[in-house]
Amino acid sequence: MKRKMISALVALAAVVCLGLSSCNTKQHAINQLENFSEELRKNSAHYSVNEWKAAGEKFVKIRENISKHEFDYTPEEKAEIGKLEGKCAGYMAKGIKEGVFDKLKAFGNELKGIIKGILNAITD
Repeated sequence: MKRKMISALVALAAVVCLGLSSCNTKQHAINQLENFSEELRKNSAHYSVNEWKAAGEKFVKIRENISKHEFDYTPEEKAEIGKLEGKCAGYMAKGIKEGVFDKLKAFGNELKGIIKGILNAITD
């Protein structure tokens, strides 16, 4: 009897631990997505090509982690995930746009300098 009771308690403890770790893991995936969206908001306008590649790979890994717990999320958690994914998409689009615009602006200034140099050389 005592042995069965100990076995039952051990089994119950294992189930509780598994349940808690599952919750922590699924929440960890949401936290990763939230942190990633913040990273994009703060820094994506200055990303290099390699940084964009790394960001894309990171997003895919986070999505894979989230999809492992797809059926464990509540409707509220799924809404939060969708909101965070939307933020990531928006920050990615904004970061790419701003990065490209800054490069075009810098190139435009360089082009103006080249034209000015050519005109100065011709008129000298």
